[in-house]
Amino acid sequence: MTDRLLALRTFVRTAHAGSFSRAARDLGLSQPSISRILARLETEVGAKLLVRTTRAVALSEAGADYLARIEPLVSALEEADHAARGTGELRGSLRIALSSSFGVREVIPRLPKFLERHPALRIDLGINDQRQDLVVEGVDVALRLGSLPDSSAVARKLAEAPRVLAASPAYLERRGRPRNPEDFASHAMIIGPGPNAWTFTKNGQRISVRVEGQLTTAANEGAVAGAVAGLGITLTSFWGCRAEIERGDLIRIMEDWAMDPVEVHALFPPGRAASPAARAFIDYLAPQL
Repeated sequence: MTDRLLALRTFVRTAHAGSFSRAARDLGLSQPSISRILARLETEVGAKLLVRTTRAVALSEAGADYLARIEPLVSALEEADHAARGTGELRGSLRIALSSSFGVREVIPRLPKFLERHPALRIDLGINDQRQDLVVEGVDVALRLGSLPDSSAVARKLAEAPRVLAASPAYLERRGRPRNPEDFASHAMIIGPGPNAWTFTKNGQRISVRVEGQLTTAANEGAVAGAVAGLGITLTSFWGCRAEIERGDLIRIMEDWAMDPVEVHALFPPGRAASPAARAFIDYLAPQL
């Protein structure tokens, strides 16, 4: 790679990562190397592109304008390199943002085959149940479950899964099965992530019930673990409890009452083309979901 292209790629990655250390990890370089490369670039350009603080790196006004102009060029060069190799092999780094439960249950088990195809690719999983800012965090692609807020990010729907009401065999033996939403009042409910107003449809009838629970948690894993422990009934996506249902630790209930499915989308940062690695990963993952 030429020095100039390396400098431009380093600048783009540092601008999105917001730190020298994160950019160094993404590019496989040392932090002092990143600093030297960017200092040389600023000298060649003749302008201060980055504002350095003790904790972060931010774009100067000139840097923001420079990024907007050169990022499409860097993306096009990387795309051309990828096409010219002709092997489909990916290189560099791919930063993926996703929730912990979906990442551990559905994505990580599928990574080995993808990385076997692309041994020169490094993946950085940003596992976080709080939604990350794709630009600020330097994310190449995010996997989001549920409805999408208004955003300038480019989204692609990958799949959907049914919502599932489930409880342990021991709980159902002890407390019986609810047959309709009105029965929830006499049951122990576990409130997981998402709203506690649940909407059901049956025979054209749509019912919304506000659910109160003795156990509330913002993490799907906590809600599912509580249900397995016999603490009550929980609502999650089929992705979120498939393993427990297949083992018999949980049993689906009220399957004749339909709920809106849970969608999963891939989100790409606004203002720049999706990287070849991000597109290839989503093309690989989507059919499996």
